[in-house]
Amino acid sequence: MPAITVISAGAMGSAIAKRLVQSGCTVYTNLDNRSPAAHQRALDAGMINLPLETLLSKSNFILSIVPPGEAFAFAQKIRNTLGARSGSTLPLRAFVDCNAVNPETVKRIGGLFSGTPVGFIDAGIVGTPPREGWDPTFYACSEPGAQDVLEEFAALSQYGLKVSLLKGEGAGIGDASSLKLCESMMKKGSIGLFMTMMLTAHRSSPATADALMKELSISQPALMSRLIQTVPEGIPKAYRFVAEMEGLAEFVGGGEADVFMGFARVFERVAGSLQGDGVDVETLRRGVEQALELQGTSK
Repeated sequence: MPAITVISAGAMGSAIAKRLVQSGCTVYTNLDNRSPAAHQRALDAGMINLPLETLLSKSNFILSIVPPGEAFAFAQKIRNTLGARSGSTLPLRAFVDCNAVNPETVKRIGGLFSGTPVGFIDAGIVGTPPREGWDPTFYACSEPGAQDVLEEFAALSQYGLKVSLLKGEGAGIGDASSLKLCESMMKKGSIGLFMTMMLTAHRSSPATADALMKELSISQPALMSRLIQTVPEGIPKAYRFVAEMEGLAEFVGGGEADVFMGFARVFERVAGSLQGDGVDVETLRRGVEQALELQGTSK
């Protein structure tokens, strides 16, 4: 059975680890400087906590699932640890970057492992964490000539991962990240738009915010449902979305990038509110509660 390291034990990482463990894999992690909640998620998922040095000697793959702003630093840490080991004795086949970073960043990450016996896979996870009856898709690609290690990663499909290889003309490192970012433009961009709309309406007056929700319940019921689902999910993740939106801006480039830099600032504002006075967060939650009430009365 494959032995896989998943870093870190966040909502996505721990859910993926649990799926692998349920399929018979051994899953390692490193919980240095992690919160009690992360330790509990790892325990619930069946993950085994080990030092980084030990992980390298036991794992076939390392899946990096960390906040986007930490992706390069974590890969650098693994590369530095790898540099102190004898590569010929390691079972490690590849470092798999599964983070929502722009293609240029993922190419820099891949470059860290150039000239080492460890392969590199660019993998974009599209979808929410695994749950009963649902699995997100790992879109994966690598550099030309790395087909063997890519096929080995795809073989993890038999252990609960849903892997789709990006092949064809021009396919290479950066393409999976590009796909993930393009998908994020719609999913997380819409959360940023909802939050901007709700906070701006409330800034005008609470009456304006109330009237907006009533209008959306009449003219845009599908969008209202999307708002109800995604805004509460986005509030605790806002701090993660800041770097992701900044990466999107760099990816898109030109004047269009300003849209995503604006969303980055909105997510930064919400994350600050969550850690601070909570006023903006309360405004968003109150708006969602009103939307739920309106949705219930319209049925």
